[in-house]
Amino acid sequence: MFIHSVFDILAWVSAGFLSWWISKSGLLNDFAARRSLRDDPLYYVCLALGALVGAYFFGSFNLGLAHIWTIGHSIAGAIAGGVVAVEMYKLARGIRGSTGLVFVAPLALGIAVGRFGCYFAGLPDYTYGTPTTLPWGVDFGDGIHRHPVQLYESVAMFGFLALYLTALLRRAEFFLRNSFYLFVGWYALQRFAWEFLKPYPAVLGPFNLFHLICIGLLGYSLFMLRGNHELRTAG
Repeated sequence: MFIHSVFDILAWVSAGFLSWWISKSGLLNDFAARRSLRDDPLYYVCLALGALVGAYFFGSFNLGLAHIWTIGHSIAGAIAGGVVAVEMYKLARGIRGSTGLVFVAPLALGIAVGRFGCYFAGLPDYTYGTPTTLPWGVDFGDGIHRHPVQLYESVAMFGFLALYLTALLRRAEFFLRNSFYLFVGWYALQRFAWEFLKPYPAVLGPFNLFHLICIGLLGYSLFMLRGNHELRTAG
């Protein structure tokens, strides 16, 4: 799907540019945990492998549940896989505290831009919403007006990005020191809501596979926010 690939590339480029700008600005100098990020390439290896495995495993598994036998990928799966891999690595190395601050803005922007690719890819992408009679329902080519859930998620992530950049410029210490966990929590909450508007098969009661992933991500976010607070208090 050419249009999807175009927006995937645009998402990567825009996320990379934003990351570069934030780094050059020096706004993160007082907050970024650098031990694992600058001096330990194995950190990035674990992150990349975890994200790739999570993205393709959960994306393909969800398609299989719908009897669509092809390889798929999922940003929710990528986040979950990356989180698990990094936290296991940090545990093995004795690294405490958040190391994800530098990824927050690029991830939020990348997701927001990338979802436009899902939207324009239409029905073959299998990210469309359930039928709706609301005036902003979109016909993706089959004569049925559906929730544009891809745009819902894009707006939600642009909103988080605006909040993050505002906190960055205002040097809001609590938000910035906890921004990765807040990002994961917000992503999980908004994605959990939109999953009720998708045609994915249920795996547990009314919940589909991504509902369960989002519950896990939200639990991780709350647990780590509490742990980060206790770490700061003890320090």
